[in-house]
Amino acid sequence: MKKLAVLIVLVSTILSCEESKKSDQRIVPKSSGNLYNVNVVVNNDLWSGKVGDAIRDVLTTTVPGLPQDEPMFDINQIPPKVFSGFAAKNRTVLKIETGDEAGLKIGTDVFARPQKVIVIRGKDNNQIVETLKANKEKILETFKNQELEARQALTNKSLHVNNNIEKKLGITLKFPSVYRIAEEDGSFFWVRKNLTTGTNNFMVYQIPLDAIDKEGDIIQQVIKIRDSIGEKYIPGPIEGSYMKTEEAYTPFLFNTIIDNKPAYEVRSTWDIKDTFNAGPFLNYMVEDKINNRYVVIEGFTFAPSVSKRDYVFELESIIKSLKIK
Repeated sequence: MKKLAVLIVLVSTILSCEESKKSDQRIVPKSSGNLYNVNVVVNNDLWSGKVGDAIRDVLTTTVPGLPQDEPMFDINQIPPKVFSGFAAKNRTVLKIETGDEAGLKIGTDVFARPQKVIVIRGKDNNQIVETLKANKEKILETFKNQELEARQALTNKSLHVNNNIEKKLGITLKFPSVYRIAEEDGSFFWVRKNLTTGTNNFMVYQIPLDAIDKEGDIIQQVIKIRDSIGEKYIPGPIEGSYMKTEEAYTPFLFNTIIDNKPAYEVRSTWDIKDTFNAGPFLNYMVEDKINNRYVVIEGFTFAPSVSKRDYVFELESIIKSLKIK
C-alpha cells in the first residue's frame, strides 16, 4: 500500500507540473516586418523634439564601408495608443517610456516570436536622451543580431548544398541556393548571385597563421592580401585590370568573434582601375589556431545606382554562419 501511495503522489506531482508548464506557455504570434526596419513606439510630441532627434541619431547610424551613406535601420514611428495588432508583431521594437526608474530593458518575444523589444525609460526628456546615447552600441547590436538571425532563417529555407567548400576547407557556410560557384581553385572559392543591377559575391580561402603580424598594421596587411587575391582571381573588363581596394576611402577595422574565434573585420570599398566598377566589401580573417591558419571570407557587392545596405547585410549573415570543423 505504501508503494501504491507513493506512486500515486509521484504521478500526481508529474501531472501537476505538466499542467503548470502548459499554463505558463503563452501563445505568441509569428513576428513580421521588413528586414532592418524598427518600429519606434513614442508619442508624437517626443518624436518631434530632441528625443526623436536622439532616436534617429542612434538608429540611422551610417553603415560603415559603403560608398554612399546609408542608415543602419529604417524607422516607423508609432504613437503608443495605436501600438497593437500588426504593429506589435515587428521583429524589432524600440519603446520610449516616461517613469521614475530610468534605464534600458531588453525583452525577448514580448509580442511576437522571434522579437527583440528595447524599452528606454527616463523621468524626463533629458534623461531619456542620455540613456539613448549611453546605450547606442547595445541598441544597434541587439537589433542587428536579431535581423541577421532573421536573414539566416530565410537562407535556411533554401540552402546551397552542391559545393566542395566543406570538403576542401573543413568549414561549413550556409548560403542560399541561388548563389553559384563562379571559381574554384584548390581551396579558393568565389561564389556569386546575380542581381537586377549587378552581383552579390563572396570569396573564401585560407592563409597561414603567420601571414598576419599582429604587431604590425593590420589594415595594410589585409589590403595587401585581398588585393593579391583580387589580381589572381577577380578580373576586370579591361585587359590586365582586376578588383583592388579603393585608395580614396579609409578602411574600417574591427575586432570581432566568429564561431567563438577571434577575427579581424575590415570594411571599405573596392574598385577596378579605369572603369566605373566599384562597391563595398567586408573582409573577415578568422583565427583558426588548431589548424594553424586564418580562414578568410570576404563579401563584396556590385550594384550600381541602388542602395547596397541590404546586400551587404546578406553577405554578413552568410559569413557569420561559419563553422570550423
